[in-house]
Amino acid sequence: MALAANDAADRVSQLIVLTERLTTLIAAQALAFEKRRPRDAAVDMDETSRLANLYRHESGRVQRDPTLIAGAPDEQRARLVRATEAFDAVLARQGRALEASKTVTEGLVKAIAEEVAAQRSAGGSYGPGATPSAGANSATAITLNKRA
Repeated sequence: MALAANDAADRVSQLIVLTERLTTLIAAQALAFEKRRPRDAAVDMDETSRLANLYRHESGRVQRDPTLIAGAPDEQRARLVRATEAFDAVLARQGRALEASKTVTEGLVKAIAEEVAAQRSAGGSYGPGATPSAGANSATAITLNKRA
């Protein structure tokens, strides 16, 4: 999918709208992660993915062929630069929010695994001279899905 622009000014206008919309969507995702509400971040995932793919495609085209936007007014190109800078800042914010969320999730998983191991290693016998049951010190496998 590509932009259908009539001229350089039209292409820059469309790129500005695309960049600003992506910035809004990713800022909302970052906020959701900062509030520890990852499900809220998934609400607009389809649109975000579609627009991010279009942005990647179009920014690559412009990078390979700068004449695609060269004829646009300087003021309009400056607005595109500002929109792109704002987008980059929001991407950095989202990256920090995702990293923090990942760290919290990994900490929770580790704490749960340690608690399960502690519960399973507790002795199962009672009374003087009792011996632990055979399964009390057995190893336990915990499977983690790295994609989650």
